[in-house]
Amino acid sequence: MRTRNVVRTAIVAVFFVAGSFAANAEAPDAKDVEAVNSCLKSKEGNERAACAGVVAKPCIGDETAAVPSQVMDCYAREQLVWDKMLNDAYAALRAALDDSQRIKLRDMQRSWLETRKLTCAFYYDYFEGTMANPMMANCENRETARQAVFLLGFAEDVAGRVDDTQH
Repeated sequence: MRTRNVVRTAIVAVFFVAGSFAANAEAPDAKDVEAVNSCLKSKEGNERAACAGVVAKPCIGDETAAVPSQVMDCYAREQLVWDKMLNDAYAALRAALDDSQRIKLRDMQRSWLETRKLTCAFYYDYFEGTMANPMMANCENRETARQAVFLLGFAEDVAGRVDDTQH
């Protein structure tokens, strides 16, 4: 168990430090990365999805007093962290899979992207107006965090298998 915790901590650290970020994408702020990373270390498994909002909520403050653009900017700021984590977990997992599994992973990820888009867009379809935009930003951040945690679990499992075979 201790080995898995050490491996998980190392993987999370590597995801945030290593790897190139997609072209034209803004890199997440180091303090935001640390806030999410600290939260993730304090939780196990799917409970880590509860870390969504750890950057955005303090950034927003009193949401009832914040203007919609401020709320959206705060969620976008946090989403940079989750996007990076998701992309790094995806790459680590993909590298460890066989060709058939890679295709299934790709198809699953494409499906998730479409589902996130439709799910979060429904806020606008339902509420319309300016209050829907911050809700959509929250949704995109939350769903990205959930998927990042989901993929991270698999990436950690793959790393654990490699670690177990080396001992």
